[in-house]
Amino acid sequence: MIADLGRIALLLAFVASVYAVVIAVYYGLVRRDERWIASARNANIVIFPLILLSCTTLVISLVRGDFSLEYVWRVSSREMPTYLKVTALWGGQAGSLLFWNLLLAAFTALAMLRHWRREREHDLVPYALAVSTVTQIFFLGISNFVENPFLRLATPAVDGQGLNPLLRHPGMIIHPPMLYLGFTGFTIPYAFAMAALLSGKLDDTWIKLTRRWTLVAWLFLGLGLILGGRWAYDVLGWGGYWAWDPVENASLMPWLAGTAFLHSVMIQEKRNMFKIWNMFLVLLTYLLVIYGTFIVRSGVISSVHSFAQSAIGPLFFGFLGIMLISSFVLIVVRWERLKSHNQLESLLSREAAFLFNNFVFLGILFATFWGTNYPIISELFTNEKATVGPPFYEKVNGPLFALLVLLMGVAPLTMWYRTSLKRLGKMTRWPALAALLILVALFAFGVRSWVALLGYGLLAFAAIITILEFARGTQARMRKGESAWTAFVNLTARNRRRYGGYWIHMGVVIMGIGIIGSSVYQQETQVQLQAGESVALGDFTMTFRDVARFPGPDDLIITEATVDISRGGQFLKQLTPRTELYTRSGQPMTIPSARSSLTEDVYALLISWEPVTADRATFKLYVNPLINWVWAGGLIFILGTMVASWPDPEPRTQAVARRRRAVVATD
Repeated sequence: MIADLGRIALLLAFVASVYAVVIAVYYGLVRRDERWIASARNANIVIFPLILLSCTTLVISLVRGDFSLEYVWRVSSREMPTYLKVTALWGGQAGSLLFWNLLLAAFTALAMLRHWRREREHDLVPYALAVSTVTQIFFLGISNFVENPFLRLATPAVDGQGLNPLLRHPGMIIHPPMLYLGFTGFTIPYAFAMAALLSGKLDDTWIKLTRRWTLVAWLFLGLGLILGGRWAYDVLGWGGYWAWDPVENASLMPWLAGTAFLHSVMIQEKRNMFKIWNMFLVLLTYLLVIYGTFIVRSGVISSVHSFAQSAIGPLFFGFLGIMLISSFVLIVVRWERLKSHNQLESLLSREAAFLFNNFVFLGILFATFWGTNYPIISELFTNEKATVGPPFYEKVNGPLFALLVLLMGVAPLTMWYRTSLKRLGKMTRWPALAALLILVALFAFGVRSWVALLGYGLLAFAAIITILEFARGTQARMRKGESAWTAFVNLTARNRRRYGGYWIHMGVVIMGIGIIGSSVYQQETQVQLQAGESVALGDFTMTFRDVARFPGPDDLIITEATVDISRGGQFLKQLTPRTELYTRSGQPMTIPSARSSLTEDVYALLISWEPVTADRATFKLYVNPLINWVWAGGLIFILGTMVASWPDPEPRTQAVARRRRAVVATD
């Protein structure tokens, strides 16, 4: 059967990964035989098509409804739409781990193909091959021997249980793959960092190799976080998009460490500083990827997002310990050679600004790590599992995020080596005054919350400085004869890393506007209404019209209400909030309906309906100001990351030299 083909391909991928590591380490790196190194590289590359074949056979089994497979029975059913059967590949523990293996193999194969024949990189690639494949061996071992998606039921079932209702939202088609791409992508920078330590090639070659890989992984992980927020807003029915849930935090923490690393590597490239620091940051990012996977898949911490409890928890914890100890030993061994000759010359410099930026990111990371793991810590010392909620994170991380926005505004104005206090004061004077005027205007229009005023003041300050950076660069190009639009476009195209970073900053500013507005000024009410009755919230009125109950696809029973939203007596939109009951599992879902605009969302939920005694229904109504600025800022953030990670045009002389080297290598 086709599932057996997938099982064999998965086992062969594991064998190929073991072969690649053994050959790369012993015959390649110990005996220095180029032929064996090439053989290890080819074995590594073949892992990807083998896992792809395995994934394809599992998808075919899901689509066909082969309920002799336990995994297909657990996550699929006959009546599920085809697109959900395909996405069920990552809808359960075993399938998602197989998909994880596929993405990791794809990243490693691409890295081997891209960097194999480049002369400066050749010394690092065999070591990076060995390190990345060790990670692949671990995950393939889990998929082959612990969470095998091709296990068969003792008695084939007639139908399956169906996909978890929480995963049937269209956003879940793309949200998990984006997170997995981010998580697996961070393996490549870690592998090259360890390759530099193993080979002793401790210049900035590994930094230059990994910067774009890190940006790509960071982009996918950031996109996954944004999509996850949108999924939570649309599906979980609580009027928000981020609850500091442990699984949310498990994705946020490696993103924070990766962000710190991306800022810090600029210092190593420009000043040859922070070599040890950068090694620790890339190690921390990788370890948090493994730890985040451990949290999600072990069930050790309760979460609406996590998989059920599993036996793989101790295996992940053991692998995490092995990678931590071995990596730390390598750093200690190379400690003296990693020390920088250059020193931080002034606290008023770009190097210092980036270092402070790193400290703030790690402060947010530590607070998030502590809050996420507090249930484990409290149970360890008190035998009682206590948790911390959003208030803890808001009180601790709120000021740190504010400091981060301030640094985001000041850092572009600093100079390398040293910045005079007079110059910095002159550069920040007018942006600070403009931000103050904006605060006065906001106060005049009724904004009284000091949290909102402080937050919007800092965001305005950062935005004005970023806009001025674009304006100065555009004006400089216009003086060379370019039109305003051409100068603006060329400004970004000729220095994508710098101005892509500024676009990211603008995305953060716009997201910040939405986060503050929707957090500080959110309004909500819950009320029971009879048909024809209304409730007011803020400037809006919701009128309950009727409720209908009808069968949906598969095993679904839908209860849908019709409500009208108006403002000042003027009709705006008819909403249809509903509840869904999946009869096979008995799991209910509350699906909101919203009227969206640039200024706010009116967000309605049907909580319950009493059709027997009276046509009465209970609703929850939210008004979320500026919520859509979060999604708009996220889009700009992603576009800015794409600009920053896009390769710069290669100078003609370098391109010619590279082609000549390639010709010589093939002769």
